[in-house]
Amino acid sequence: MAFESTAPQAYESKLYGELSGVYDLIFARFFYPRIAAVIRDLRIPPGAKVLELGVGTGLALRAYPRHCQVTGVDLAPDMLERAQERIARKGWRHIQLHEMDAMNLDLEDSSFDYVMAFHVVSVVPKVDRFMREAQRVCKANGKIVVINHFRSDKRVLATIDRKIEPITRRVGWHTLGREEVFHGLPLELCRVYKTSRRSLFTVVVARNAKSDESAVQVPPQLVTAAAGGSMGQIAAGPNRHEAPAH
Repeated sequence: MAFESTAPQAYESKLYGELSGVYDLIFARFFYPRIAAVIRDLRIPPGAKVLELGVGTGLALRAYPRHCQVTGVDLAPDMLERAQERIARKGWRHIQLHEMDAMNLDLEDSSFDYVMAFHVVSVVPKVDRFMREAQRVCKANGKIVVINHFRSDKRVLATIDRKIEPITRRVGWHTLGREEVFHGLPLELCRVYKTSRRSLFTVVVARNAKSDESAVQVPPQLVTAAAGGSMGQIAAGPNRHEAPAH
């Protein structure tokens, strides 16, 4: 096994562990196009350091430009083995993998220009701890990018979410409100949008404002306000195509 393991007894999602054999067949068709579009839109500059939390079988890895340095972490060793096989087959030298608990990252503070969490915040048991770790290892003014299904603020859709929650929890998936993920962190939400109007999934691009004394924490009403408009910015922020923070 070519990847490094630092979390032999850490939590592993039932959803990912039990679906590793068919993960690519399911997720490549429905999730990869969205992930690739988001990564492409970020215009990651040369030399940027990227961390992907919950890298799985490496579904998103081919979307990253080769001029950046990518670190992928996950808890499922069988999925990481498939990701490592993918890396070897493609001859990618800009990507490394680690078996690691995303809620307790064995990584230095302020190490990455971008921290990605694609369809993963709903499967960790403590999303607040997960997000604090993401914010910790992200550089000041770096970007934290989350793609996930969030609980709708529309009554009918929210009711459906609540009714299916007992079923989804059995496989380790729980539906969160957007405010549960981002509230209380020194993050500035630069963009909250959907890649299509019918999509069930929301893309959130946030700037890590931890070194900016004038930055304010994200209030819940600002986070939930984005549900009223599926596209565009909800908070003013720096150009999302700016060079990585150093």
